[in-house]
Amino acid sequence: KRVLERARDFRVSRTRGNWLRTPRGVGNYRRTVGILSASLIGRRVVELLRPHDVEVLLHDPYVSEAEAAELGVENVGLPELFARCDTVSVHTPLLPETRHLVGRSLIDAMPADAVLINTSRGAVIDQDALTEAVLAGRVRAVLDVTDPEVLAPDHPLWDCEHALITPHLAGSEGNEWRRLADLALAETTRWAAGSGFLHPVRRERLAFLA
Repeated sequence: KRVLERARDFRVSRTRGNWLRTPRGVGNYRRTVGILSASLIGRRVVELLRPHDVEVLLHDPYVSEAEAAELGVENVGLPELFARCDTVSVHTPLLPETRHLVGRSLIDAMPADAVLINTSRGAVIDQDALTEAVLAGRVRAVLDVTDPEVLAPDHPLWDCEHALITPHLAGSEGNEWRRLADLALAETTRWAAGSGFLHPVRRERLAFLA
């Protein structure tokens, strides 16, 4: 919904007309969202998107048609994912074969004003290619990770209105760390009492625990 840009516009204009005017194309209704990798987090994002009126596409070469149908998504090729989606959210782990997986050709194929979100690892995306596209205003970027991490203080993305950079905090921050500590303590207590874990790591989930 371009919340940051809209907030900036409101601060600049400060008129009733600006408050009431919504640019065409803003909003999530019937948008197409792409998920890069059906990792554990990628699957969770798919689940969170279900109540919304969006089409969800997936690219994961290890997911079968039957599994994609069970997830409620269409599994497509990588070029198609970037060409069709208004938003692409990256959830693939960083492996030798995924370094710079999202390169210049994929970024350039994204629709105008598309959003690229990365909460996985910075090196999955070609940082130079992304920077060029964002500075040109062709795409928007929401980056919880970068390559390198952290970007140099004078890197142009810091001051670019089409980029939002956060310090690798998409998982937990602030008092959310208490939740992790409470869960660890509860699981240890259950194990010591012989009750078994509430959240065990199951063998069938090892293939996508990332």
